[in-house]
Amino acid sequence: MVWIKRNLFFVIGAVVALALLVFASYYNYTGWKHKVTEGENLNGKYEELKRLNNQNPHPGFAKVDNIKLAREQQKEIREALGKAAEYFQAPSAIPSPKNINSSQFTAALRETINQLSREAAGVSVQLPPDFKFSFSQQFRLLTFARGSLEPMAVQLGEIKALCDVLIKAKVNSLDSIQRSRVSPDDDAGPQTDYIQLAAVTNNLAVLKPYQITFRSFSYEIAQVLAGFANSPHGFIVRGINVEPAPATALEQPGTAPGGAASPPVATPRPATAPGYAATPGARGGSQTVLNEKQLRVTLLVQVVRLLPKK
Repeated sequence: MVWIKRNLFFVIGAVVALALLVFASYYNYTGWKHKVTEGENLNGKYEELKRLNNQNPHPGFAKVDNIKLAREQQKEIREALGKAAEYFQAPSAIPSPKNINSSQFTAALRETINQLSREAAGVSVQLPPDFKFSFSQQFRLLTFARGSLEPMAVQLGEIKALCDVLIKAKVNSLDSIQRSRVSPDDDAGPQTDYIQLAAVTNNLAVLKPYQITFRSFSYEIAQVLAGFANSPHGFIVRGINVEPAPATALEQPGTAPGGAASPPVATPRPATAPGYAATPGARGGSQTVLNEKQLRVTLLVQVVRLLPKK
């Protein structure tokens, strides 16, 4: 203590010098650490620059900014998708799927089926007996499996939109329409109501398959295809099969309804369609140049539902 008192200023100076030395060491350490970190960041950025320069396409230089061009092209693509969305309007669900319950769906299903049946009869489109437009199982139920009401309401709206095209085209008969299964209740339904395909989802939309079988002549087939093409909804025909329609009992020669023999009927002279000439037959009279037969058509149609914008 006596020594410290005699050398007080020396001791204080030594303590201050020690504190300054410690601070200087810490400062040098933090500076060195910062230098190392910045060096690593610089090396990383340099490696990223090398990677970008080696890419194809190249990011560009001062005169050609490929990154800017890519952003402009992305903007053009988004605008094109926005315009295309006008032609892919989703058919409205029946009824609206918000807070839907079993009684609401039952009433909407019966009303829609009756409406389609009346519209078909109004333009002489034949339907199979007790036709339920692929909802035979649901038509018998009053309660439905949990979680199935919304997808079935969507399908009902899509089927109505599809049938509207067929009825407007005035096909001779609608034999069947099949949809994919979306509910446990569908497992107990008739196989003829369902298609063995499931909906497919990609980055832009949900593609939902339907198979439609109808009978008509070539003019009505063209009207159906034109109706799908001109529809505001996203209808895409992915497959078509056309074959001669099987003859009905009324079309079988010498057969009356019920299988009884029909009396002979005089065959009228075939009319000549505009633009077609009738040529003489082998034994006189005229020969029919155009004699179209009824066709049986099976279409595989996808309904495109765009996903909500993110």
